[in-house]
Amino acid sequence: MSADKRVAVQASMEQGFLVSADIRGHQVQIDQPEAARGTDQGPTPLEYFLFSLGGCICTIGRIAAMQQKIDLRGMKVSVEGDYNPAGLLGKPSDDPTGFKQISVAAEIDADMSDEDKQAFLDAVCERCPLHANIKLETQVTHHLMEPSCVI
Repeated sequence: MSADKRVAVQASMEQGFLVSADIRGHQVQIDQPEAARGTDQGPTPLEYFLFSLGGCICTIGRIAAMQQKIDLRGMKVSVEGDYNPAGLLGKPSDDPTGFKQISVAAEIDADMSDEDKQAFLDAVCERCPLHANIKLETQVTHHLMEPSCVI
């Protein structure tokens, strides 16, 4: 029996650059800023991606703190990434299409030394699935879906 667990979302293109999804009853939207011809009704995909990494680190931090009986009063995670937009715009570039580098900085509110906080952050990042997917090569495939039959 496999221990794998599947997570799935379905995104739908709306008007312009607006993309929406219903994820377990949560309505989320992705858009582009007005300066990029969007309507700014939500974060960009890249912003959501970085938020997801920061959110995952915070979530795993809470789990690890509970398991280790650490009084974690709070955690702030700042995530920044640098990329060259040429590739996504279809322009030639020697740079990768995605982020060239991603930097994570955390502020941990707990009664721990700086050395212990760094060790805690290191352990949390090792347990974070999104951190692992970015750090390691993850196989990604793509294919066309069968058309929906509407009756």
